[in-house]
Amino acid sequence: MKLKNRIIVGFMMIILMPMLLLAATLFGISEAQHRNSSGSDTVQESAYDITIADTGSSQTSIQIMTKDLFFTALVILIFTSVSIGLWIYRSVAAPLVKLRKATQNIKEGNLDFVLEVDGTDEFAELCRDFEEMRRRLKESAEEKVLLDKENKELISNISHDLKTPITAVKGYVEGIMDGVADTPEKMDRYVRTIYNKTNEMDHLINELTFYSKIDTNRIPYTFSKLNVDDYFSDCAEEVGLELETRGIQLYYANYVEKDVLVIADGEQIRRVIHNIISNAIKYMDKPKGVIQIRVKDVGDFIQVEIEDNGKGIASKDLTYIFDRFYRTDVSRNSSKGGSGIGLSIVRKLLEDHGGKVWATSREGIGTIMYFVLRKYQEVPMK
Repeated sequence: MKLKNRIIVGFMMIILMPMLLLAATLFGISEAQHRNSSGSDTVQESAYDITIADTGSSQTSIQIMTKDLFFTALVILIFTSVSIGLWIYRSVAAPLVKLRKATQNIKEGNLDFVLEVDGTDEFAELCRDFEEMRRRLKESAEEKVLLDKENKELISNISHDLKTPITAVKGYVEGIMDGVADTPEKMDRYVRTIYNKTNEMDHLINELTFYSKIDTNRIPYTFSKLNVDDYFSDCAEEVGLELETRGIQLYYANYVEKDVLVIADGEQIRRVIHNIISNAIKYMDKPKGVIQIRVKDVGDFIQVEIEDNGKGIASKDLTYIFDRFYRTDVSRNSSKGGSGIGLSIVRKLLEDHGGKVWATSREGIGTIMYFVLRKYQEVPMK
């Protein structure tokens, strides 16, 4: 029962009980007087002194009865008031005690409790709202702990992965300064290595910068209509030049008609392809590396497949590779580098494009990354 209804009921009881008791008292006095008057009509006039005595006795009896009735009414009124007061107090006090304990727990930093309350009154609703607030505070605290853990892991990953190329660059520069690169061939190899290592550092810094934009939902998108054939041909040509310097063969095949369009941000889709290719290069363990890019038409979507012949991904890791900071080489004793956020960036970008990404893999054979983009279709005007 609502607190307002409880107060109204209590107020009505306190008002009605005295009125009922007063009515009962007046009715009793009226009945006594009526019996007394009808009894005196039947008494003989000769017994005058006895009649006076009887009349006085009746008046005394009425006064005693009136006192008894008023005393009884007072007792009932007090009992009713106390009962109603306790009834209302218990409906208010019990939730307040629970709320006080709950606020004390929160003040002490304890969110691992449940505020249970029965009823439908205002205090029960307040307790339920308080429990919802506690639950959200707990979720927020858990998210903060997880975020802090991820940030620490990110700093650790970036620090480790920047240290590796910096150490290599320092070593090669010292070799040049000491005259170790005493032939044009050695000098060229040293310079190329330094260039590649600085590119790795630049890529890691770009990933970190872009990750910060993802974390604050500030990714800059510029959507436009892209011709699938032209766009992915350009991407393949660009990727091919990089792969050629690494001794990896690229095969590109486009199975989509020349007039098919997609709505996408060209720069961000390039980032998607670059991150997937970089991941494939990172875990390439074959002497002759091969990467294939296939573009297919699958109804309302364009499907892009990027296949490599690297070492593959274990089935237990396959479902987690798109999670932030997830790395399959948890030991970090390799020189592959990587912050663990490249593929999570891929998933975020494709989800924002209305597409999705997934992968299949066989250990020792290779991995295929798939992603889809929705086709651009003009809606005819009626």
